[in-house]
Amino acid sequence: MPRQFTKISLHEMDERVQHLAEKVYASALKEEDTKNTLSMFTVPEDCPIGLHQAKERELRKEIEEEKSEKSVKRKQSFKLMRSQSISLQIPVASEWAMSVISPLLTPSSPTGPLPINIPEFQRVTISGDYCAGITVEDYEQAAKTLLTALFIREKYSRLAYHRFPRTTAKFLRSANNEIWSEEEEVLPDMCPAPREGEDPYSMEDLPQNLNYSLKMKDGIIYVYDNEDTLKQDQPRSLPYPDLETFAIEMSHVLAMIADGPTKTYCHRRLNFLMSKFHLHEMLNEMAELKELKSVPHRDFYNVRKVDTHIHAAACMNQKHLLKFIKDTYKTEADRVVLEKGGKKFTLKQVFEDLKMDPYDLTVDSLDVHAGRQTFHRFDKFNSKYNPVGASELREIYIKSDNYINGEYFARLIKEVAHDLEESKYQHAEPRLSIYGRAPEEWDILLKCNLTYQFKIKLCNYFSKALDAFLQVTGFDSVDDESKHSDHIFTYKSPKPEEWTMEENPPYTYYLFHMYANIMVLNNLRKERGLNTFQFRPHCGEAGSITHLVSAFLTADNISHGLNLKKSPVLQYLYYLAQVPNLCVSLSTDDPLQFHYTKEALMEEYAIAAQLWKLSTCDVCEIARNSVLQSGLSHQEKKHFLGENYLQDGPEGNDIRRTNVAQIRMAYRHETLCNELSFLVDAVKSEAVAEKAS
Repeated sequence: MPRQFTKISLHEMDERVQHLAEKVYASALKEEDTKNTLSMFTVPEDCPIGLHQAKERELRKEIEEEKSEKSVKRKQSFKLMRSQSISLQIPVASEWAMSVISPLLTPSSPTGPLPINIPEFQRVTISGDYCAGITVEDYEQAAKTLLTALFIREKYSRLAYHRFPRTTAKFLRSANNEIWSEEEEVLPDMCPAPREGEDPYSMEDLPQNLNYSLKMKDGIIYVYDNEDTLKQDQPRSLPYPDLETFAIEMSHVLAMIADGPTKTYCHRRLNFLMSKFHLHEMLNEMAELKELKSVPHRDFYNVRKVDTHIHAAACMNQKHLLKFIKDTYKTEADRVVLEKGGKKFTLKQVFEDLKMDPYDLTVDSLDVHAGRQTFHRFDKFNSKYNPVGASELREIYIKSDNYINGEYFARLIKEVAHDLEESKYQHAEPRLSIYGRAPEEWDILLKCNLTYQFKIKLCNYFSKALDAFLQVTGFDSVDDESKHSDHIFTYKSPKPEEWTMEENPPYTYYLFHMYANIMVLNNLRKERGLNTFQFRPHCGEAGSITHLVSAFLTADNISHGLNLKKSPVLQYLYYLAQVPNLCVSLSTDDPLQFHYTKEALMEEYAIAAQLWKLSTCDVCEIARNSVLQSGLSHQEKKHFLGENYLQDGPEGNDIRRTNVAQIRMAYRHETLCNELSFLVDAVKSEAVAEKAS
C-alpha cells in the first residue's frame, strides 16, 4: 500500500475549534495577558477573586450534573468500566505482564505474553469517584480532544519515520476497537557506526543513481521518475503534505490549549502524577536500591550515556580551546590562516592586529563562558562564541568555512572525539551549523569533512563519502525563539515563493516546511534502502507556546521545552506521547560556555543529582532515556540496552546493561497505561451510555 498524507479540507473544521485556535494565536501575537488562555501549571493564580469565581462555577456545574438523570447514567457506566480496568491493572508480581496488557485486548483475544519476574513493590492506586472535581461531560470532552491530538501526532510520526511509543499506539488502537500489531510499527532507520578497520567512505553499498527529476511546489519537493513524468505532472507515490491540512490539524491542538475542561483535567492529572511519583519514591526507594546492588559489574559510571544536544562549535571546554590556541600559535605562527579585505594574514599577524600575546591569555580573558548577564539574552549568548570578543578568532578556530577549510575546527572536534573514545561509556551527537545563506554551504561542510575526516567515535555523525554526508542522524532548527513575528500562521499564509516581506516567516512556518521535506526525503530514502533522518528542533526555549504545538506534530523530539510549564495541556500531551523532552535526558548544549572539565556530560549529571537529589536509579534512568532518543542505530541500542529494548516496561529493560531497577520500569509503564486507559474508558463509556439510551 502506498503511504499517503491524508488531507483535510477547511469546511470539515469545526468553527469553535477555529475560533479557539485564533484566540491562542492572537494572544501570542499581541503579547496580551494570556491567563485567560493559558493556565500556568507551575505559577499560582494572581487574583484570588477570579480563582474563587472559577471554583464556584465548577461547583454549580457539578450540582447541576447530579440532578441530570442522563449524567448519572453516564457516570455509572464510566465507574463500571474503570473498576473493570483497575481490577486488571493491580497485579501481583508474577502476573504483571498480562495484567497491563489485558485492558488492550478484546474478550476473544488469545492470552498475552508469558509473565516475567518483577520484584514485588508497593503501588499507589485511587479508588472511588473517578470523576470527582470534574463533570462527566467535561471529562469526556477532555478525553476526546486529547485522543484526537494523539492520533494526529501518530499520523505525522508514522509518515516521517519518527518514533511513536508502542504503549500509546496500543491504547489508540483499543479506542477504535482494534488490536495493535508489531508489523504496523514504524521506526527510524539509522546506520550503525563503521566497524574496526572498515572504510567509512566506501561507496560499495550505495544504490544505483536512478536520475530522478525534482520540482518544488509550494515549498515542498516533488519527486518524478524522469523528465516525461515531470512534464505530465505525475510524481512518485510518496506522501506530500499540504499547508492547509497541517494548519487545520494544528488548530485542533491549539484549540485544546484554550479549552477550559481540557485545561482543568490536564492540570489535575499532572498534579496527581507528581504526587504519585513522590509516594512511589517514599515507598520503594530502598527496594530499587536493593535491586541495583544485586547487579554485577554495572553502575552509573559504566552505563551508556549520549549527549543528545551539543553544538559542534562549542563542544570543547574553555580550557581546551585556550590550550589549542596557544599550541597552534607556538607551532604555526607564520601560517596564513585568514583572508580579509583582499589581504592575507598569518596567525601571528592576526594576534598583532588584536594587540595581544596568546601567552598572556587566560580563560577569563578568553571570555567565552556564559554569565548571569547572558541568560535570556540570545544576542549576548551568541557573542560568547567570539574568543576575546574577536570574530576573527571564531572564524579561524570554530568555523568550517574559512581560509584553511575548517582544519583547526576539525582538529578540535577530533580531540573531543578522542576524549570520548577514552571514556568509552559517553557518546555525543554534535550539531554542525548550516546558515542557509547559500547552497554552497553544504559543499563547504562536505569538503571539510572529507579533507580532515573528523569522524572518530561520535554517534555515527558521518560515513560513506558523498551520500553518507547525508547519513547525519537528523536535522535541527535553531535561532532566537523570542523574536516576535507579526504574521499569523494559517492555511492562507503565502507560499515560500510568494514570501516577499522583509521579515522572516514565523517559527511554525519554518517547522512545517522543514518537516514536509524531511518526510518526503525519508520516504524516498527508505525505498532505496538508505537511512532516514529525525527532525529534532530547538523548541520551547523562549517565545510563543505555539512553537511547542507545531513541534508536537512535526518533531521526533525537541531540545529545551521550557515553555511547557505554561500549558498543562501540552505538558500532559508530551507525556502521553512520550516525546523525548518529557521523556527526560540530560545534555550539555555548549561545553565551551557552561562547563569546566573535559567530561562535560558527567558534570551535567553531577549537578542535576545534587540539585534535585536524584538517586542512582534516577540518573541511570535518564542515561537510558538518552540512548533511546539518540540517533544510535538499532544494533547499537540492542547492545547498550538489551535485545528487547523496544518492548514495553520491564520486559524491555536489561538491568545488567542499564542499571535501571525493574521496579522503576514497572512503575513507569503501569502509570502511563493508567493515564491512557482513563481516556479510552471515557470514550468507550460514552459510546455505551449512548447505546443504552
